[in-house]
Amino acid sequence: MNSRVCLSSHQPWSMLHDRVTERAAPPPRVHLTKKVSHPQGTDEFISTLPKRKGWAEPLIQYKNFWFRHLPLEQILLLQDAMEPRADDIILATQPKCGTTWLKALAFAITNRSRYSLTDDHPLLTTHLHRVVPFIEIPNPGMVDHTHFLKTLPSPRLLSTHVPMSLLPLHVGGRVVYLCQDPRDALVSKFYFERKISKTSDLTMDSAFSMFCEGFSSCGPFWDHCLEYWKESLERPNNVLFLRYEDIKSDPVQVVRKLAAFLGVPLTPEEESSGVAQEMVSLCSFEKLTSLQVNQVGGVDRGNRLYVGNSMFYRKGEVGDWMNHMSREMGEKLDYIVKEKLQGSGLVF
Repeated sequence: MNSRVCLSSHQPWSMLHDRVTERAAPPPRVHLTKKVSHPQGTDEFISTLPKRKGWAEPLIQYKNFWFRHLPLEQILLLQDAMEPRADDIILATQPKCGTTWLKALAFAITNRSRYSLTDDHPLLTTHLHRVVPFIEIPNPGMVDHTHFLKTLPSPRLLSTHVPMSLLPLHVGGRVVYLCQDPRDALVSKFYFERKISKTSDLTMDSAFSMFCEGFSSCGPFWDHCLEYWKESLERPNNVLFLRYEDIKSDPVQVVRKLAAFLGVPLTPEEESSGVAQEMVSLCSFEKLTSLQVNQVGGVDRGNRLYVGNSMFYRKGEVGDWMNHMSREMGEKLDYIVKEKLQGSGLVF
């Protein structure tokens, strides 16, 4: 029987991360990424890196990827300070590639023994980025994000846009990566960038050109995908590679797959009672966008940037790119991505 708990958005976020299942003692910690110290200080080090304008705010290049200043600052700090755990669950995506949907599904799946799926569920009262915090993006009002991550009880359910090569990860940790057709991803990114900037003059043509060059937040798009794709082939028990289009076409099957990968498979009783469909309904685009917590409020990020809670949702449709860019643009981007992914086995 599900224990029913009602958590308001005013309760400590760590309460949403209580242990769900008992696990064996973790093996010795092994980092997949090297810790890199910057003696001159994080801000000073960032000031030495290549910077380029074009999107809502300038992006900074580090280790061949492009980042906004705040996430990059946190990435550098966490490489030195974050202590990965063997039972960490990391939900990884590129920006605007189904992040909120993946968060909702993973939270519902891993916490289904604790909360009723019909009412009083945290997803109905708390914004998803508070329920499943980002590794590299502090929540509003967070004074010490690194300390906050350390205080979360295990197993931690976290999210990130960080490339695999820069992710602080225990060798035993599990990663779920969600990718999307790059053409749809670009369209979503374009409208998000336009919304968050109060003075944006970004056009689809300029966004398209920059994206095709590999210049976008956490881009190049193809390199980001490839890192997680290759890791999923080498360590399938620890890295699960999903496609947004597959969730759209058969969400119940993806819920089953996710539950099994995360170590909490659906029981025969849950299968017969339709629990998978209940979770899909709870996390549906229609349900989440109808909630007041996802319609009002937001965060002022400074530099004339305001990120409203509603901005994390647009249409959630597959193939919507055809309504926003020309056929020729779609074919060009498709060609570029195929060339970049050639020989990897990854196709869109």
